[in-house]
Amino acid sequence: MSSTANSNLILETRDLTLSIAGRAICKQLNLHIAPGQCVGILGQNGTGKTTLLHTLMQFRKADHGDILLEGKRLDEWSKKTLATQLGILFQSTQDIMPSTVLETALIGRHPHLADWQWEDVQDEQIARNALAAMGIADFAQREVNTLSGGERQRLAIATLLTQQPRLFLLDEPGNHLDIAYQVQSLNLLRKHVLEQQAGLCMATHDINLAARFCDQILLLLGDGEFVLGSCAQVLTQEHLSSAYACEIRRIELEGRAVFFPA
Repeated sequence: MSSTANSNLILETRDLTLSIAGRAICKQLNLHIAPGQCVGILGQNGTGKTTLLHTLMQFRKADHGDILLEGKRLDEWSKKTLATQLGILFQSTQDIMPSTVLETALIGRHPHLADWQWEDVQDEQIARNALAAMGIADFAQREVNTLSGGERQRLAIATLLTQQPRLFLLDEPGNHLDIAYQVQSLNLLRKHVLEQQAGLCMATHDINLAARFCDQILLLLGDGEFVLGSCAQVLTQEHLSSAYACEIRRIELEGRAVFFPA
């Protein structure tokens, strides 16, 4: 099978089978992420949302199948070039070395620099614009270890925006954020994805955030089973109640679907 088919897609998985510690996460998953599209990964804790994201980032190997980025298998990309195309937001971050907020945001430019090249004025402006977009421009010279958990999460998103990847991979992007900042951050990322014709894939425990911001949903059911499709197809009371092992109800409120446990 040619690796250049469907090269108009940002990301494609072909018959992806993945497990961890002998437990199946997905079997023969065929996921497509097109330019301008946002995909949500839902499922109970322990179903493998984070493991799947890490596999898409090439942090771990799949049991079977291929992952293609821009029509090329991940192993056909150099690590340096791949780092300009894929960007990940981890569930939590640790600041090992002391640095300012601006210095941390500038880490996002490193994949775009040649060896031993320093950031230039344009790189710094990209980082400052990202900090401003996340409402933390005034923190540029603050030490990162002085930030609250929510401020640190906003910095992590700003660093990802500074990186300007082709595909954003987000692991629980709402972590530590107040409701207002959850909505603001995802509105900003979705707008960026649409304007730049990038892609976004986020793992989240929040059904309502996924319903609001995603075009496609991958619902992990456990034992390798899943449901994949549009929000309307996947986010049904039947599918969600089965996936979360409790009754989930859906109502329409001001033209938007809202989900809650019964």
